[in-house]
Amino acid sequence: MLIRNGHVMNPADGRDEIADIRIADGVIKEIGSLVPENDEEVIDATGLIVAPGLVDAHVHYRDPGFTWKEDIHTGAAAAAAGGVTTVICMANTKPAVDSVETLKDLIEREKELPVHVLNTATVTVGLKGKELTDMEALAAAGAVGFTDDGIPISDQKLLLQAFERAAALDLPVSLHEEDPELMGSAGVNRGAVSEKIGVSGAPAIAEEALTARDCLLAAESGVRIDIQHVSSGRTVDIIRFMKGLGIQVFAEVTPQHFSLTEEAVLTTGTMAKVNPPLRTEADRRKLIEGLKDGTIDMIVTDHAPHTEEEKAKGFDGGAPSGMIGLETSLALGITTLVKTGEITMMELLAKMTVNPADFYKLPCGRIAVGGCADLILIDPDQEWTVTAEGFHSKSANSPFIGRKLTGKVLRTICSGKTVYQAFE
Repeated sequence: MLIRNGHVMNPADGRDEIADIRIADGVIKEIGSLVPENDEEVIDATGLIVAPGLVDAHVHYRDPGFTWKEDIHTGAAAAAAGGVTTVICMANTKPAVDSVETLKDLIEREKELPVHVLNTATVTVGLKGKELTDMEALAAAGAVGFTDDGIPISDQKLLLQAFERAAALDLPVSLHEEDPELMGSAGVNRGAVSEKIGVSGAPAIAEEALTARDCLLAAESGVRIDIQHVSSGRTVDIIRFMKGLGIQVFAEVTPQHFSLTEEAVLTTGTMAKVNPPLRTEADRRKLIEGLKDGTIDMIVTDHAPHTEEEKAKGFDGGAPSGMIGLETSLALGITTLVKTGEITMMELLAKMTVNPADFYKLPCGRIAVGGCADLILIDPDQEWTVTAEGFHSKSANSPFIGRKLTGKVLRTICSGKTVYQAFE
């Protein structure tokens, strides 16, 4: 395969030029001004950005246990359609990924998928926060990190022990920061909107308090931690301060949190119910400032599929929190951040490629001779409208349905093979 005349953008080394890329045997062989060879597939990328395949460090494929919402096959198809060539799945499945047996089953089934699917394991057995898993055995079996995502870990002593063991393994721990002692109800920010719809809501302090605590525990243990799906402006301030102390704390934000506010709950209902919740415009602005100054390292989706029937239960009826995001993440970044002049395209790509790859110490997320040929072709100016029918995911729980976005992935190449092409 030869990709010709593309605008190659590689945040890992700052490459920003018109160039050709030759791929053979799943690997990038040459970059430069190249001449087509016999029987070589030639892709004209004139006017398009050629970037590393996106790395989404926070997705839920609902497999095993909840495959009516999503499974590894539909999840992988959604990733490919969104330009994501590497995903890291969270471990809160059923059974949870707290045993070598469950982890190995996933790894074996994921081998034939069109994109790279990696797995975390849980910090505690059964996500119960009482007993640590066999982290050493899980690491040896292929876990790339540890998380009880969806459930905060309240026991400080237990968490410090987990941090120490993860640090010895040189693997990260990712943390869902919502202190249950400070929560009212999940999914909606505590404030004017929660009052209007009659729920007690989730206050920002629930996120902020655990973030500060866990940064200090990370400093004590030397572990690398990720504060997941940051939603509060004050959390950004805390992380910035802790980074200044030399603590190995990284942070992620989702497109929904930098694109929407709590007001979306009033217009899209439970489609905008997420944990942690969408917050105020002031919070949204501080999230963007955190992206701009490097406090927030990664943009992830927290892709969380739910069925139409589940979301229809309403706020009082137990509708689950979460929204899908793999197929809209890049376009939301371009629309909300790049086209508005908040950050550059190169900066956006860094948050979605090399930064999450480096956090997990993975070789992906970059364009390099000899490296894996995971690439995407992007039309940064193409406008399109999000539709429920257009999703490759098994679910369609998105508050962005009907919204016009800018920026479209036209082709996704993973290990040298085209795994998605628009307008097939």
